[in-house]
Amino acid sequence: MRVEMRIDGETAAADIDRPGESLLSTLRDRLGLYGTKNACEQGECGSCTVLLDGDPVCSCLVATAQCEGREVKTVVGAVPRPVRDAFIACGAVQCGFCTPGLLVSVADLLDREDDPSDAVIREALAGNLCRCTGYEKIIDAVHAAAEAMAGAPPVRAADATEATP
Repeated sequence: MRVEMRIDGETAAADIDRPGESLLSTLRDRLGLYGTKNACEQGECGSCTVLLDGDPVCSCLVATAQCEGREVKTVVGAVPRPVRDAFIACGAVQCGFCTPGLLVSVADLLDREDDPSDAVIREALAGNLCRCTGYEKIIDAVHAAAEAMAGAPPVRAADATEATP
């Protein structure tokens, strides 16, 4: 079965041999797009989060066959530069395994909310598990990205480090 979709703004086609093949498997194994991480394969961790027609989904739970003619945005196409820069500057990237899913979720949040509160950020990231950061640096990064996207001066690594004990 051939499935055609748009991935990160480009037309893509994949030949799948079973209708239940996950979008995650198709992205990584058939199309060589490794930015989307494979972790739990049960929709529990959020590492494989992508945007499907603008909505965040766990790509391990979506059948590729359901994506015919749809728009998929991975960490490559969904995340604006200020979000990536803020994660680095604030130390929100440690082992990096959860990072792609977190970045996609944050990009989605900031697309909907210009200046989210901590509670709104925590709710938006509730489906993304991180074992390394303790989430505070991630929340700091979301605030920094929101400021940067609003036109404030960019966050410098030294500023982020000095603000964090």
